[in-house]
Amino acid sequence: MTSKIISLFALPALVETLKAQKKKIVFTNGCFDLLHAGHVRYLIEARAQGDCLIVGLNTDRSVNRIKDPHRPLIPEGQRAEVLAALSCVSYVVFFEEPDPLRLIETIRPDVLVKGADWSEKNIVGADLVRSYGGRVFRVALVGGISTTEIIHRILERYGRSAAKDSKQQGQQQADKDRSG
Repeated sequence: MTSKIISLFALPALVETLKAQKKKIVFTNGCFDLLHAGHVRYLIEARAQGDCLIVGLNTDRSVNRIKDPHRPLIPEGQRAEVLAALSCVSYVVFFEEPDPLRLIETIRPDVLVKGADWSEKNIVGADLVRSYGGRVFRVALVGGISTTEIIHRILERYGRSAAKDSKQQGQQQADKDRSG
């Protein structure tokens, strides 16, 4: 599985091999913090556009800069491991920049995939991909599923007061177990 996680250094040789094998390369990118069903459906749809799906994964520092100071919740190594475990994902490569343009320039994918929440004119690398005959594919999002919504749901259910109540209940149970 970790052989699916590749370095920026190894990327050009991998791409050259895939192109020599006439593989249709698909590229997408994201933070993929708290992987959920919406992510999985998106990645399956992305992979369906070609033979090989390369996922550019924002590093922790990159996520921190583009999302908020408290993200990511899951460290980059674990996020990459979870992505690499999916059969629809061929390779995962980290990138530090706020956008994946350098990866797109290196890979020159046949298909660039983003969520439908991105207008095509705002998709980084779309013009480049179209310039050499590639295409841009936008995947419809699954309503009601997002990392931000999951975070809010957790905070609503297990916020500070819920966490405090849970800790107190745990302490009471421990005291009861010791005395009984």
